[in-house]
Amino acid sequence: MIAGLLHTVPALAPTFDALVAEAVPGVAREHVVDAWMLETAIAEGVTPAVRERVASHLRHLAESGADAILVTCSSIGEAAEEAAATLPRSIPVIRVDAAMAAQAIDSLVSPSDTPSSHGETQELLAGRIGAGRIAVLATNTATLGPTTRLIEREAAAQGVGATVTASVVEGAAAARAAGDQAGHDRLIADAVRDAANPAGGEPATVIVLAQASMAAAAESAGVDIPVLTSPAGGVARLAEALTPSDPGQPDASANRPAHPGSGGTSEEATGTSTPTPAATS
Repeated sequence: MIAGLLHTVPALAPTFDALVAEAVPGVAREHVVDAWMLETAIAEGVTPAVRERVASHLRHLAESGADAILVTCSSIGEAAEEAAATLPRSIPVIRVDAAMAAQAIDSLVSPSDTPSSHGETQELLAGRIGAGRIAVLATNTATLGPTTRLIEREAAAQGVGATVTASVVEGAAAARAAGDQAGHDRLIADAVRDAANPAGGEPATVIVLAQASMAAAAESAGVDIPVLTSPAGGVARLAEALTPSDPGQPDASANRPAHPGSGGTSEEATGTSTPTPAATS
């Protein structure tokens, strides 16, 4: 069983490697890391060249035997969805923010919104009852569009009346680039508190931190509303895709020759590949 992971932030590869190893014990992990894609998306948008690079990396992971692929960068999520349809074989390609988007919409629906004895569906009830404001925060503009559209798509699919706002946490990206992780996290926590308790305007019902790199700042905000992050949910969906629904059935890679070791490869923006141990990336 092989988990493929596509990253644009090199520092996040070890974090996801550990999360996947814990969620699916014994799974082999193959990582591709390409910082150029995010750098270009921030500077120019998700260009055709970025989309082609995403597709190329997904093909590499599929051809390397991955049974499911997690794309850990929200900025290239839409490009990954498009590229998934072109893979030489059908395997799950999971956006890291997909579970978070679903959770954000679920947070707007009352626990009483369950199917009734009269056969009404949860979607119909949610359409009547579920509503609220979702504040999407990111540290770069490249992520705002893809995550906001994903949440709006999820709201429409569930019939929930969500108002989605999106804003960049000014200065956070510069702080992280300068090596000031504490400053980065502090600015995000301040933005979370501002969204939850604005000086003017309506407060958010739920806050979404659009990038996996923002997750560490969530707990320090100390607000009374849900603050959602993507890594745990993304890994949970990857684990579901890798785990056979019938415990008596072998997984998709049962008859595939095993790769040396269990860690796979880590591919930098230069395109070179280096074998890595199971617990590192």
